[in-house]
Amino acid sequence: MTTSESGDATDTGTEETDPSFAVVLDVLPHGRADDDRPRYEKSPLAYALGEENFRLVELRLADDADVSIGDRVVIQPSVERDTVEGLRDVDYDDLSNTALSELEYVVDEILTEHEGRFVDFYNDAQPITIRLHQLNLLPGIGKKLRNNILDERKRGPFESFEDLEDRISGLHSPKDILAERIMSELRDDDLKYKAFVRRDE
Repeated sequence: MTTSESGDATDTGTEETDPSFAVVLDVLPHGRADDDRPRYEKSPLAYALGEENFRLVELRLADDADVSIGDRVVIQPSVERDTVEGLRDVDYDDLSNTALSELEYVVDEILTEHEGRFVDFYNDAQPITIRLHQLNLLPGIGKKLRNNILDERKRGPFESFEDLEDRISGLHSPKDILAERIMSELRDDDLKYKAFVRRDE
C-alpha cells in the first residue's frame, strides 16, 4: 500500500487542465474498521476507481459529503475537488468487499462511457519489443488475430466495438477483452507490462 496521503504532487495549478474523475466503489461513513481511533476522530472514506487511468484510490471525504456508490467525483486537480479532502493510492487487496464486488461493473461502465478512447487502443497499439505487441497483452489475441487487426486498421480506423467485431473475424467481444485485461492489471501489481492501469498521475 502506498503511504502518500494527498496524491497532489502532480497538480500543476493550471486552470486549463480538465478535471480527472473517479467512480465511487464503496463509502465508509465511519472510516475503516481497522482504524482504532474514536469515531469522532475518523473522517468518512470512500474507495474509488479513476476513469482516466484506472487508479485505485481511497478518498477522505468531507464530513458533510453526500456521496454514494456509482457517483463520479473530481480527484484532480485538488482545487477542483468538492467533496474530497484528500486521497491516497491503494492496492486491489486493500479494497472492501463491497468495492471489490462493484469493480467489474465500474470498469465495464467506464469502457462503455468512453468507448472511442478504448477503440483507439486497437487503432493505435504499437510494438513493445521486437517480439511483443501491445495487442498481444489482450487475452485471446495471438499472432494471427493481432496481424488481422493491424492489416484491417490500415484500411481505416475502427469506429466502435461493434465495428471491430464486424471487421475482424475471430475477435469476439472486444470490450470484454479489454475489461479482462484491465482487471488483471488491477489485481496483479507485479505485471511487467501495464497498458491501462497507472498510478500517481
